[in-house]
Amino acid sequence: MLDKITEASTFLREKGIANPEVGIILGTGLGNLFVKQIENALEIDYHDIPYFPVSTVEFHKGKLIYGTMRGKKILAMQGRFHYYEGYNMQQITLPVRVMKMLGVKYLLVSNAAGNMNMKWKKGELMLIDDHINLQPDNPLRGQNIDELGPRFPDMSQPYSKTLNNLLLKIAGERKIKLNVGVYVAVMGPNLETRAEYRFLHRIGADAVGMSTVPEILVANHMGLPCCAISVLTDDCDPDNLKPLNIAEIIETATKSETKLTELYAELIARLK
Repeated sequence: MLDKITEASTFLREKGIANPEVGIILGTGLGNLFVKQIENALEIDYHDIPYFPVSTVEFHKGKLIYGTMRGKKILAMQGRFHYYEGYNMQQITLPVRVMKMLGVKYLLVSNAAGNMNMKWKKGELMLIDDHINLQPDNPLRGQNIDELGPRFPDMSQPYSKTLNNLLLKIAGERKIKLNVGVYVAVMGPNLETRAEYRFLHRIGADAVGMSTVPEILVANHMGLPCCAISVLTDDCDPDNLKPLNIAEIIETATKSETKLTELYAELIARLK
């Protein structure tokens, strides 16, 4: 694993990626507007990077983009990987480890998620304060590499309180509604049944998705401060559940991208 991280990092440095400060993972239906704000962008396809998986989901672009935004050097993943695509957890999270090795100091994550809190509405944003991991594997399973992090990383505050508080402040200033809640990660790729939505909400989750938690686990393992925002793309009310298709989810995520981009761009500007 360490050799793969080192080789991928060396390749990217040779391509011109130097001292990125902020890493960003852009989720389902997100990224087009954000990417347009990156200045002097250098794009590298995932399939050209040693040991990087390739995005198999059609609405994930599969590019690593390096450039400048609001005075900071950033490294953005336009498209992520999921366990349901058939990759193992170490493959899914390898880009996060590479980001850290390249010098990234903060990790900003986004995703599309189903809304199970009926006080909220689809199209709104949720700042993740905590999560529940129901995925069937863990990227930290196996022999620990001490150079990367401890065998038993603490998860009492997986999402940076400093970053979250700053995002809430920015949202208040910009009058952007930013809910705060708990994200639950499931394997997918199917959406949930009515009984599953009831169960997930009862155990404490406000939103459900199929990503993010593996990357957050690895970020915490390496001591990389991180935050994550979910775009609530559909209302998961088990008593009034209607058939849903992925095109509707993508459409909702795209409409909400302006608010998400505004929050993350301003956050990047204020990071020190």
